[in-house]
Amino acid sequence: MTQLGKFEKYLIEEFFDDYRAGAMTQHTFTRRVAFIMGSMGAASAAMLLVGCTPDEVPRATDPMPTPTLSSVSPASGSASAGTVPGAKSPLSIPEGAAGLTTATVRFPSGGTEISGYLARPENGPPRPAVLVCHENRGLTAHIQDVARRFAKAGYAALALDLLSREGGTASLDPDAVPGALTQAGAARHVADFAAGFDYLQAQDFVDHGRIAMTGFCFGGGITWLAATALPGLNATSAFYGPAPDLDKVPAIKAAVFGVYAELDQRITGAMPAFKDALDATDVRHELKVYPGVDHAFHNDTGERYNQEQATAAWNDTLAWFGKYV
Repeated sequence: MTQLGKFEKYLIEEFFDDYRAGAMTQHTFTRRVAFIMGSMGAASAAMLLVGCTPDEVPRATDPMPTPTLSSVSPASGSASAGTVPGAKSPLSIPEGAAGLTTATVRFPSGGTEISGYLARPENGPPRPAVLVCHENRGLTAHIQDVARRFAKAGYAALALDLLSREGGTASLDPDAVPGALTQAGAARHVADFAAGFDYLQAQDFVDHGRIAMTGFCFGGGITWLAATALPGLNATSAFYGPAPDLDKVPAIKAAVFGVYAELDQRITGAMPAFKDALDATDVRHELKVYPGVDHAFHNDTGERYNQEQATAAWNDTLAWFGKYV
């Protein structure tokens, strides 16, 4: 019987929801699951587990999909990305905005170098910093925009490309990105953020000891894991990410904020048990459910974007960081 790891299950269920809602074709859904599971037989079994009917799944003997070059322009993975395609948020900050400086930076992690997109105020005294974890799509123009929004708010923001070792998000088939992230493993991702934390601590434009972290969807889950593993973090804000194992909750040192969507029962449905675990500790925390919205409501390049609640969650995150960072 096919066994699904935590993040494999999370991603496949998310894609299944999109497929059932008509936001993803069966072809794309099948390709993404195949890349996550590594074979068509395992993909078929996983698709049946999440609710597909037998006539919707591929045959075990079908060939694996062939990766294609990414449709993402290399420019969207660099500091010259320009405006964000499809951005709807009034909070969006274009590349080249006055008063900000951006760059692609590299730093050591796990015996190699990885890259990240850095956005910060151009001038002024050392600033607090924030680590940004991308969604299961990798480091996109939208996530770079989020980093610039933090820079506009006065932070040095570092958005890692967790697929740096694989050549970078922009070099991969978009359907293969979620599979590459799951195969790399959550432990590697948390270790990369530990390296990003050390990088920020060493910069003279960062007010040392004042570092937060945020992440979205898949990145929200990595943010929760980082909160259990990186005691130097002052605060975190995880947007609709799967909770860490509850026995790890007492290890959290940061002040943690959780963003949840009322209609996102896959994630929000598990929140009460997580809240009970947090309540049983002295961890400073707040878990907030935003009404009338679904998973990924903050992403203004997606179909589920809700301007009112996305803006509210953003302002709540800034207020949380302003209090604890």
